[in-house]
Amino acid sequence: MNSELGDISVSDLYDSKVRHGDIDEDADQRALAVRFDQLLEKVSEKRLSRKTSSLGWLFAKRQPVEPVRGLYIWGEVGRGKTMIMDLFFEVAPVKRKGRYHFHEFMRNMHARIKQARADIASGKIKGDDPIKPVADALCQEMRLLCFDEFSVTDIADAMLLGRLFSRLFADGVVVVATSNVDPDLLYKDGLNRQLFLPFIALLKERCEVVRLSSRTDFRMEKLGGQPVYLFPKNAETEASFQSMWETVIEAPRAPSDAVENQGRSIHVPEAYHGMARFSFEDLCVRPLGASDYLRLCEVYHTIFIDGIPPFERSMRNEAKRFIILIDTLYDNHVRVIALAKVSQFDLAQNMNGTEAFEFDRTASRLTEMQSDEYLEDCSRL
Repeated sequence: MNSELGDISVSDLYDSKVRHGDIDEDADQRALAVRFDQLLEKVSEKRLSRKTSSLGWLFAKRQPVEPVRGLYIWGEVGRGKTMIMDLFFEVAPVKRKGRYHFHEFMRNMHARIKQARADIASGKIKGDDPIKPVADALCQEMRLLCFDEFSVTDIADAMLLGRLFSRLFADGVVVVATSNVDPDLLYKDGLNRQLFLPFIALLKERCEVVRLSSRTDFRMEKLGGQPVYLFPKNAETEASFQSMWETVIEAPRAPSDAVENQGRSIHVPEAYHGMARFSFEDLCVRPLGASDYLRLCEVYHTIFIDGIPPFERSMRNEAKRFIILIDTLYDNHVRVIALAKVSQFDLAQNMNGTEAFEFDRTASRLTEMQSDEYLEDCSRL
């Protein structure tokens, strides 16, 4: 196999991780690694074919290269989809390749289209279609595109994807994506979804759909049943909280993110593969509402919250936001790892009135969110 790492296959890298104790061997994961090896062979053959064709253009008519179908891998959270895709991306013998979190990619595309509109208005670009020059430029930049956490919840993304990916596929760009969603359920119940259905058909035509069904959530296995609500906040619990974050992201820190909602941007201090880390101030002091919390649930399956305080009477707005936050996370089965100054039962000890009453439900839900049943339910979704 002609890759930049020599003759190393995805299966070779997967087996190496097993031998070194980085992961436990899983039959479904290894079968997916073999699927990626097959794609690796096709990508390598296509690359050699393009070279041969370009060198022999003087002596023979250039033959069209058969398009390579990519992969769309979907399944429950924490099953190893991203890990195996990243092994493929590492060895894929393609110079012009990109690996993106899907929401990051779409933000970039919308920014490019905005700039293209400005260039059209100024006369720098001819025509009246801002998507075409963006798609054309992307085809020149990339021959392999790998997406993590592929999902569609925004109508602006839904309307853009069909035209953009039609151009990418027509030019022979190979697309690989991981997702928690069956492709037939993308943008489910979305506004004007019927206009999005041709994109789903195109995606299934140009990408082989593979479901990864493994036995457990491998990321959460690493936590070894540690408490997910830590208190009181002190040097020991802060160290435990940080250690848990580093364990699941496999690094000291993760890059920041931004989640768009109704024309506004929600800042996420750290995010990694469907997991996000916030301070209490990020979520409950800033003027966020129910729709913002729901949007975060659509993007992240695990949320770390640092520094939950006991609530004073002067913190009525913060208390209301916290109640709404926990209700939303609970209803959407999001896994929460929290670091608080007091236990969940003492958060509202200095409050009275409606908020104090509502906090009884919040404390109950925080307790249930620590249970094995709740955490197992999160892993199945």
